[in-house]
Amino acid sequence: MDRRSILAIAISIVVAAGSGRAFAHDMSEMSQTGQDEQSAVMGAMMSHDPHLGHEAMKNMELHMVWTDPMPPNGEDKARADQLVATLRSALERYRDYRVAEADGYKPFHPEFKRQKIVHFTRWYYALKSQFVFNPAEPPSLLYKRTGDGGYELVGAMYTAPKRWTPDKLNDRVPLSVARWHKHVNLCFPKKGVDPETVDWARFGPNGSIATQAECDAAGGRFFPTLFGWMVHVYPWEPNQQEVWAH
Repeated sequence: MDRRSILAIAISIVVAAGSGRAFAHDMSEMSQTGQDEQSAVMGAMMSHDPHLGHEAMKNMELHMVWTDPMPPNGEDKARADQLVATLRSALERYRDYRVAEADGYKPFHPEFKRQKIVHFTRWYYALKSQFVFNPAEPPSLLYKRTGDGGYELVGAMYTAPKRWTPDKLNDRVPLSVARWHKHVNLCFPKKGVDPETVDWARFGPNGSIATQAECDAAGGRFFPTLFGWMVHVYPWEPNQQEVWAH
């Protein structure tokens, strides 16, 4: 039996035993947003659209939580440099996005054309990262759209459970070089509403609604946290600040 099969069985046992309930709840909560809402929220999160305007960007800040930076030190820098070197080597084969797809990475809502960066996610690695960390196995690859309809690899994304403390996140990627983030206080319209008719200035990741009370008054569905902690890595950038920028 290979390592992947053993890990899959182990994860199943953990979840069945109950200690995996928090992760199961997180996945259930994610699925409850529905495909239309996921498309809208992920598109807005990833698009970096310069036409969003100041007001929308201000609203986006209502829905983001960041880890506090820690003082830089040589040990953290060496650890981060090793992470980047490992990732850079692992990603080389995925410069061709078709190789990534063949290995199980699938583009997340590629039809949302406003996305300048498309996340190709391998869900097995996303599940595995809830329990163990392998810097050579990022759950998501970050691809930039190209003019010919293809994709150019620019980076990757690591993830961690949304309930993790800063200390645990620091063990995975040092907080002195990177700031983990997660998406919070999101209000979505009720199920069945055509997303084209939604006032996304109020709802979603750029919306002005950021509390349970406001969301209830608007007839929406409130999610205190959507997905878990994330950190982006751009291993080919020329300096460390840009490598860990978001």
